[in-house]
Amino acid sequence: MNGGGASSRIGVAILGLLCAARALAQPFALPTANRALFEKDGAEKFFVGTVGKPWPSGTFGCVRSDGWKMHEGLDIRCLQRDKHGEPTDPILATADGTVAYFSVKPSLSNYGNYIILRHSIEGLEIYSLYAHLREVRSGLKVGQTVKAGETIATLGRTTNTREGISKDRAHVHFELNLFYNERFESWFQKSSRDQRNDHGLWNGQNLVGFDPRLILLEERAQAAKFSLLQHLKHQTDLCRVVVRATSFPWLKRYPQLVKSNPRTEKEGLAGFEVALNFNALPFELIPRAASEIKGTGKFQLLSVNEAEEKKNPGRRLVTQRTGRWELTSHGLQALELLTY
Repeated sequence: MNGGGASSRIGVAILGLLCAARALAQPFALPTANRALFEKDGAEKFFVGTVGKPWPSGTFGCVRSDGWKMHEGLDIRCLQRDKHGEPTDPILATADGTVAYFSVKPSLSNYGNYIILRHSIEGLEIYSLYAHLREVRSGLKVGQTVKAGETIATLGRTTNTREGISKDRAHVHFELNLFYNERFESWFQKSSRDQRNDHGLWNGQNLVGFDPRLILLEERAQAAKFSLLQHLKHQTDLCRVVVRATSFPWLKRYPQLVKSNPRTEKEGLAGFEVALNFNALPFELIPRAASEIKGTGKFQLLSVNEAEEKKNPGRRLVTQRTGRWELTSHGLQALELLTY
């Protein structure tokens, strides 16, 4: 009896350690049964390129219009079709989470039918998005809990774009995102008065993506050692900007990305130095005292990584005029949304 109890306790302890390791890594799973991403030379079987373009145009990044257009997700090829050639692949939740939003009115978005799930990974609020769906699972509700690998929809080719998505290009558009601002609707109404917002907070402009391909590959390579937080904190700067704002939602939502500064603890807070990657993801925020900030503008461009800007110009956040770097209207818009 005692020996059995000891074995049971050891088993529970081992299980606890395994669960703790899994909780630390919190791995994302592929959103379909297509696993060619992990095969040697499997990219062409995994990604769907844009019309007339090779598979890299279906990856994340500045991969369209000769690098001048950003694509914020992965376009994953279907594996299954019905007798009419339409895709039938189940779409699977990439991680445990809850349903944040879904739309079954494809005419209202170039996403077509789409679902957004909310996840908590290492304390970070992460959102996965699945677009161009044939249909959303019957009975799915906002706020509903889902498990990793659970079927949430069927792959399709819905969109409101003029050219549409042909049967041979049927795919799921898959994103991993951080969330800019719960005041988005007010900001959008103020900044885009001539445009409709049919999706409230869940307008794609309010989500800022990072590369799911890198995450999936790094998870696979590093296993339990993988840290999403460390991955995000070690993005490459496109630029650094001082913002004269001391309280905005991002600071409370993503405190893990805020560094300490003893000087502000002594002198008081006057703003933040913000590091943006090429997709305008704020991955490092450093509190700054008034004595550390020069000038009077709301946003001051501190530095530009010229090699990174040349490599990834798609968001057009900065530009060079008469030998001097400046924030563009796109860069200013991203900062206005961040700090609104």
